[in-house]
Amino acid sequence: MKVETTAAISDAAHLCVDMQNIFAKGGVWETPWMERVLPVISNICARYPERTVFTRFVTPEKPEDRRGQWQAYFTKWQRATRGGLPPSALDLVPELARYSPPALVVDKPAYSAFFGSRLGHLLVERHVGTVVVSGAETDVCVLSTVLGAVDLGFRVVIVQDALCSSSDTGHDALMTMYRTRFSEQIELVSAEELFDLWHPE
Repeated sequence: MKVETTAAISDAAHLCVDMQNIFAKGGVWETPWMERVLPVISNICARYPERTVFTRFVTPEKPEDRRGQWQAYFTKWQRATRGGLPPSALDLVPELARYSPPALVVDKPAYSAFFGSRLGHLLVERHVGTVVVSGAETDVCVLSTVLGAVDLGFRVVIVQDALCSSSDTGHDALMTMYRTRFSEQIELVSAEELFDLWHPE
């Protein structure tokens, strides 16, 4: 079942989640099919560079710099901390970094792009009513960001062919959940459908 989008998209920002070297081929958290969706995301960025906001998941210098269960998480993933990574690991992948500027970059310390970042204020200042979402990973940071956007009242449009995950099972489960549980608040489109619906002034 496909959720149909009929309304034109306006007052929108393209929110591209965590397309960083750490998730690319050879990265600590390699997402195998990032390469497959990268041309689609790059096409979206090329069409809407001034309306694109990239997020970066910025890990702590060491596990003790985070509280609670994040300490246990980064103790397990010590090599993903800034103390264990090459300096470029948290950068955007080069194919997308070239769009900034004019695209903006927002750093975040957790899964949701709205937690501990300036993203929410930035979107409000820019009078954004709709977020068009792409990026990685479907079932972790994209999920948390999408639900944060729903909680804040944004219209959420997910570009189905511009998402990637390291888990096919997780990706498929989340796409099903978006369709069946959030159809009033989350819309799913292909990139081609997006281009038909979104024509910024």
